[in-house]
Amino acid sequence: QVQLVESGGGLVQAGGSLRLSCAPSGSIFSIRAMGWYRQAPGKQRELVAAITSGGITNYADSVKGRFTISRDNAKNTVYLQMNSLKPEDTAVYYCNVRTMRTLDYWGQGTQVTVSS
Repeated sequence: QVQLVESGGGLVQAGGSLRLSCAPSGSIFSIRAMGWYRQAPGKQRELVAAITSGGITNYADSVKGRFTISRDNAKNTVYLQMNSLKPEDTAVYYCNVRTMRTLDYWGQGTQVTVSS
C-alpha cells in the first residue's frame, strides 16, 4: 500500500513562513493532480492548493498571493511554500494525490500552528 509522507509542519509566528513537502512511499502511476487540503478544528476539510500534471495551479482565495504550490514530476513530490502566515491558517494540512482513474491517496496530516 503506497502512502504519502508529509513533512515540514510546525509552529510559527504570524508573518512567518513554512514549507510543506509530500512524497509517496512507492510508485503512483497516471497522476492527474497533487494538492494540499487543510482542516481546522470544527471545520470541514478544504482545498488549499492543487497542481495538475501539466502545471496548472488552483488556490483557495484565502491563500492567493501568500502560498505557492509546486511539484517535482520526476520525484512525484509536491511542495507548499507558505508565506505571511496568519493565525487563521492554523490547521492540519493533508497531502492529496489523485490519479487519472480518480483514485485518491491521502497523507496522514501535518499540524501547522500560527501564533499571533
